[in-house]
Amino acid sequence: MREYLRGALWVLPTAAVVLALAVGYVLAQVQVSSVRWYVFQGTPDDARTLLIAISSTLATVIALVLGLTVVALQLASTQFSPRLLRNFLRDRPNQVVLSVFVATFTYSTAGLFTVGVSAGRRVDDYPRLAVSFALALLFISLLMLVFFVHHLAHSIQIDEVMRSVERRTLHVIEHDLPTRGVTGRREPPPPASAIAVPAHRSGYVQTVHPEVLVPQLAGRDLVASVAAMVGEYVVAGAPLLWLWRPGAGDSPAVAAAVPAPLRAALPAAVRVGFERTVEQDVAFGVRQLADIAVKALSPAINDPYTTIQSLEHLGVLLASLVRRPLGDQCVYDAGGSLRVVVPGRDLAYYLDLATGQIRRYGCAEPRVDRALIRVLATTGRFCTDPDDRRLVAHHVELVVDDARRAVAQAADLAPVREHGARVLEELAR
Repeated sequence: MREYLRGALWVLPTAAVVLALAVGYVLAQVQVSSVRWYVFQGTPDDARTLLIAISSTLATVIALVLGLTVVALQLASTQFSPRLLRNFLRDRPNQVVLSVFVATFTYSTAGLFTVGVSAGRRVDDYPRLAVSFALALLFISLLMLVFFVHHLAHSIQIDEVMRSVERRTLHVIEHDLPTRGVTGRREPPPPASAIAVPAHRSGYVQTVHPEVLVPQLAGRDLVASVAAMVGEYVVAGAPLLWLWRPGAGDSPAVAAAVPAPLRAALPAAVRVGFERTVEQDVAFGVRQLADIAVKALSPAINDPYTTIQSLEHLGVLLASLVRRPLGDQCVYDAGGSLRVVVPGRDLAYYLDLATGQIRRYGCAEPRVDRALIRVLATTGRFCTDPDDRRLVAHHVELVVDDARRAVAQAADLAPVREHGARVLEELAR
């Protein structure tokens, strides 16, 4: 629910409407003498005219803001990647600006019910402080409009888009990517005696919290294995969890009926949603940057420099990933018995995701080839495992081989081959 509310554009404006009505009701009860400098000095008709003007102005401004937001979303979808739309919807400054505009409109419109009118008759007395606050909200809205135009123009710049994706993905790597119990290898598949627990709905696996299942499994002496990684799509009725009893071998050792408490805990342990989120999904952040790079290489855009920029941000993510344990996660109970196996992505997956498509689509551009080699060289310098360095070297060889096949001019190919040879020598040392 918290993740949904974070990306919902209507939540903060709705709260702002309620707050504006509450503040208006409180200020309408405060009677202040007209001799004070900070209260509105005009007649009731002047106050009503002011509130009507503020309401009509803010209605136009809200339409303008929504129109500019839609244009930004369309630009992000067509120019960069459709998977970036959620980032713009989650942008907090846009939500705050829209909330201020909606609150000002609501406050001014609601004030027409009390200013200069009482029991259907015109009166000379009205809440001057409340009208003054409406005028203050108008000036705040004008400042917010200028800020919104500045922020929107800045947020659709490609450098800011990629920096924000990198920042969010690094946060997931540092805080949400599991480290405890990560084996660094692929765990064996469930035994033949394992039974399948079906998915309760179709969608993407958004988060996995294996600790939720451990008490249920330990009390029944069962082992569970999640059938899909975070970010993968599952179909309702397909296996989401495999259950078996340790040491049972191939003989059936679990009842066909899944215990009701375990089934009830499954939606909280393995959350399935209609869209892919970056909460625990590092691959989604890598996918967004790779999408920007691949789209920039398309004949319609033909912007290799944007691809090189995207590769530089991907290099930051890969350098952070190789310093952490990657692979499947094994979760144990208090007694040290294995209870949950959570599949995880290894370095080979991330390297192919970050560089594979870019290499295949951009192999004919020598500058893109050299940028790929630079990213792989930086990644290799952070590797402490010789197997990881050999894996990085393999991808360097793929870049050089594809460049040799696609680059027709020998003078353009020579720097790529020399660069690749230096990096391979460095990785071998």
